[in-house]
Formats: sequence, structure tokens, C-alpha cells
Amino acid sequence: MPANLTPDYRNAEERYKSAETVPDKLAALDDMLATIPKHKGTEKMQADIKKRIAKLKQEAMKRPSVARQASLSHVEREGAGQIVMVGPPNSGKSSILKATSNALPEIADYHGTTRLPQPGMAIFENVQIQLVDIPPFAREFLQPWMLNLVRQADGVLVVIDASDDDLLTSIEEMLAILKETNIVLHHPLAEGAPEVFRPSVVAANKADRPDASSRIELAREILGPGLPIMPVSVLDQQSLTALEREVFYNVLGLIRIYTRVPGKKADLDEPFVVPRGASVVEAATRIHKELARNLKYAKVWGAKVFDGQMVPRDYIMQDGDVVEFHQ
Repeated sequence: MPANLTPDYRNAEERYKSAETVPDKLAALDDMLATIPKHKGTEKMQADIKKRIAKLKQEAMKRPSVARQASLSHVEREGAGQIVMVGPPNSGKSSILKATSNALPEIADYHGTTRLPQPGMAIFENVQIQLVDIPPFAREFLQPWMLNLVRQADGVLVVIDASDDDLLTSIEEMLAILKETNIVLHHPLAEGAPEVFRPSVVAANKADRPDASSRIELAREILGPGLPIMPVSVLDQQSLTALEREVFYNVLGLIRIYTRVPGKKADLDEPFVVPRGASVVEAATRIHKELARNLKYAKVWGAKVFDGQMVPRDYIMQDGDVVEFHQ
């Protein structure tokens, strides 16, 4: 069976081959394992990657300083997806993290308040999304583990300060670092997407400040159409909710579905999260492989069907659908 390796996998494999340190190799291997297609044709490759990861972790345990770097470059995924927050000094990443999640980051007026990866769980319509704040994306703060976190994340939230007089300079420095480190940020739905990129969106923080709108327009010219900007303020909950919605539906490309046992009411408290465009049988696979294997048809309650309509295995699920699987 052909492996059918994805561009993301090949990109991670190239990073592994060129990596010189144990943390960089571990980060690339983790990315290879996360992006390799999961089927019978890649079982041996998956096993080999796992063996290499185990061997490198043993090496790291013998080198305390290296092991610390490896631990910094890996934040255990939780929730529906992992989003790393990137931005210039004092852009307000920590303030957005605090306003949208359960994290309690240190917040101050001086540069470089965030020194270690700071994760927090944001809740969007009963779905958890993991946000990870990292030190400022500027040369004086940049460390290899920061780049590894960006490469491994499911998506990137770029935060800029719309009240900063030096906003354009800080954006240009950030874009230069990204170019030098071969990290390409692009919104998944924007035109002209390259073959390999990190799904991203930009939050223009402090958009309620004077002259913020004019700075945002200048930032749009520099960032281009591939990185759309969403104006936000930690004082405006509506703007934060809109940002969470954008991250969930478009950056992560996810939808929520709810299951129903025949003869009972649907459980609307804990949705299953599946990729946008997933079919009934693909959704069933995410729940349990045996369920997908024995699936004959499903009944769906949703916006595009009448209540309880029988649908085939290849029916494309919509956000908020309630599905009843029949074997």
C-alpha cells in the first residue's frame, strides 16, 4: 500500500534531516508522527519514528540542559486544537490569554514578561481550545524552542498592538524572523495559499485606542491578504468571541457534532469535534473505529436536513448536526 505522504510530513522530515540538536530532532519527529497518514502502509514508518523519539528522549535524560530545552519545545496538546500565540513585545498576548482562558499569566508594561510557554484553555461554545503564549517574537527574545512550538502547533494566532507607534517596524522584524526560519503563516481560506504553511490569523489588540484603525490599515498593507486582521480588545467581549469563532471554524477548520442514542435525547453538552467537510462515516471513525466499520446509515437533525432524515455514509456533516448512527 502506498504511503501517500503529505507535504506537512515531508517538510517535517526535511527539518529532522537538517536538525543539529536533540530538541530540534525531537520536535521534527513529533511533527512527522502527527502528520504521517495513519493506515496500514505507514505502520512500519510510524513504529520507526516512535523508536527514534524514544532513543532521543533517553539521550536527553543524560543531558539536563538539553532535556530542559526539549521540555520547553513541547507542550502537551489538550482540547480541540493547539494555538500558539506569536507577537512583538508588549503586543498584549498575555492579556488576551487571560481574558479568554483559565490561565493567569504575569502581565506588566515592560518587554519580555513571558519567559516560558504559558498554556491556557479557552472555551468556545462548549469546546476547549488550547492557547499557548510564548516570549515576544523579536530577536532579543528568540529561542529555538519557540520556533519548534510554532511548527508543531495546529495553528498560530499573531497578536499585534494597534496602539503602538512602532507597529510597522515590529511587524517587519517579526516577518523577517519568520522568513529566515522558513515558517510560512497563511490563513487557510485566503487565496494563494502555499503548499506548506501554518494556519494563522492576526488579532489587532487594543483596537479601541485612538488612531488604532489607521494603524490597522497600514498593517494590512504589510501583512497582505494571506493574513487577515481581526480588531480586538480585551475590554470588548464580543470581539474576543468573534476571534475564538474564527480560530475554531477557520484556522483549525473544525465543526461540532452531537450524538443521539435511538429513542433518547441528544447530548448537547459535550460535542464531538471533527474537521470541516467530514462525512458521516469519517465522524463515526473519530468516535470509534468499530462503529464506522459496522455503520449502515445515519439519521441527522440539522439545518440542511429535516429532523431525523436518513442520510448515507458519505453525507457531509454540518456544524451543530445531531447524528444517530445505525449499525
